[in-house]
Formats: sequence, C-alpha cells, structure tokens
Amino acid sequence: MTTILEKTAGLVAFVRTVDAGSFQAASRLIGSSPSAVSKSVAKLERRLGVKLIQRSTRRLGLTSEGIAYYERVAPLLRALDDAQDIVQSTGTARGLLRVTAPVELGRGLIASWAQPFLAEQPEVKLELSVTDRHADLIRENYDVAVRMGPLTDAGLTARRIASLPIVLVAAPAYLQRRGFPVSIADLRRHDFIRYVSAGRPQPITFADGTEIVPDGRFDTDDGGAIRNAALAGVGIAHLMQVAVQDDLDTGRLVHVLADVPMPTMPVHIVHAFGRQLPVRARLFVEFLARQMGRLGR
Repeated sequence: MTTILEKTAGLVAFVRTVDAGSFQAASRLIGSSPSAVSKSVAKLERRLGVKLIQRSTRRLGLTSEGIAYYERVAPLLRALDDAQDIVQSTGTARGLLRVTAPVELGRGLIASWAQPFLAEQPEVKLELSVTDRHADLIRENYDVAVRMGPLTDAGLTARRIASLPIVLVAAPAYLQRRGFPVSIADLRRHDFIRYVSAGRPQPITFADGTEIVPDGRFDTDDGGAIRNAALAGVGIAHLMQVAVQDDLDTGRLVHVLADVPMPTMPVHIVHAFGRQLPVRARLFVEFLARQMGRLGR
C-alpha cells in the first residue's frame, strides 16, 4: 500500500521549481542542491507516468499535464505554508507572496517599493501581477489584491489604506491645439482618453456631484496606456495624481481645471483569508498601508 509520504514525494520540489522558474532557484528556497531538486521532480514524473516539466538548456516549461497538476497541488502546498504562518507567534515571514495590483499603482509605486519590503523580509519571494483586470484571488491563487475605486469583490476581506487625489491632465501640445477649458461645461467639447470597463466608458465625477460621460476617440482599459496617450497629445486624461506627478512637475503634462475640486480615489487591499491572514501577507498589508498613507488621506 502506498503511503501518503510516498504519494507526496517530489511535490515540494515540483511546486517550488514552477514558482521559482528553475531548479537552481528552487534549490535555494528548499535548501537543497539543484541536482537533488531535479532528481526529485524526475522521480515524481516516473511515479505519475507523465512528463510534468519540459527541460531545455535555456528554460523550463510546463506540459499540459504539468499545468493541470500544478493548479491542483500548488494551492494545497501553499495552504500548509499558510497554516504554519498562522500559528507562528513570531513576526517571521517566509515563502512566496503573490500580489495583483492595477497598472497605475503596481507599475509606478508598488514595484518601486519592492526593495525596502524585501529587505525587511529576507525570506519572502514577491510576485507582482500588474493588470487592471480584477483577478479571481481564490481561483488564481493570489494572496492579496490592491483595488481602486468602489469594491465589487463580494465575500472578500477588505482594508482601506488610502484615498488618493484624482486629476485631469493633458499635454501642452493638445491644449495649444484645442484650447484650455475653463469650466466643466468646456470639457464637453474636448477629446478624452477614456477608461472603459465592460465595454462602457467610465463617467467623470466632480466633488460637487456633477458627472459627465467624456467624449473621445481613444478608449482603453489600461491606466498606463491612458497616461502614454495623454503624453502623446491624444486628449485629456482622468488619472490619479501620483501616477502623473513626475509629468506635472516636469511640464510634460498640465493640470486641467486645477481649481475645480474632484473626489479622491479610495484604495483597498482585499484578500480571501478572513481573520487568518498569513504572516507574509499581513506584513505586506501593513507595509503597503504605511507607504500609501504617506501619499494621501
């Protein structure tokens, strides 16, 4: 009769290799040698009777069987890591931390904060997915997600960490070509770079409750693309100030209707752990809250 230890032999080596991207990197996580990790994975493949990893001199790739197997066993292994984290009385964090964040925050801010966080937590490996798509935390196996705007993730635990200013901006070349708007009404004759969600352009709301649906000929669901299009003079953009502060400081972009108040953008961190947040995730949430708190209230 096959024991549970025999059935699970090689699982750690396989999952860590996929997470780390190589046998060498996995060996550092496990505390073994690359050859030992490779042999352990090979033994697992022989027991299963399938090829899980395609090996080449330059890279490793998962077979279709490897993808299916990883998707089933990786959450189980990470659940064991989480169980250990939860009962730890110390503040030590370790293991892989998977985070998803929108482009405006992930690319411009969170990526730049990776170094100080990793310096504080030397046993943590950080994986950051930068996308404006709302990932399914449970199905896609993310620890935490950063969300901007109203929350739509039912059943997830959320913590508000900041309220960031929103601005309207445009390139000097665009404003010279189309004129400077002096009122909200003037905006209706301007081209906007519109953020679309579910096929619809998102309205722009001002602090007094006035709302307009912007007109424009360029739509996108990517905050980075909106900024780049604004820099290229395509139209007026509606973005978080922190995402374009350097552009405003250097004059690449101009603040449009700077004297008209706009509401702030709430920023939350959400997760599916409830009250049992693993140490690595809890420390990251606290770190991010401190960093975000310096940007706005």
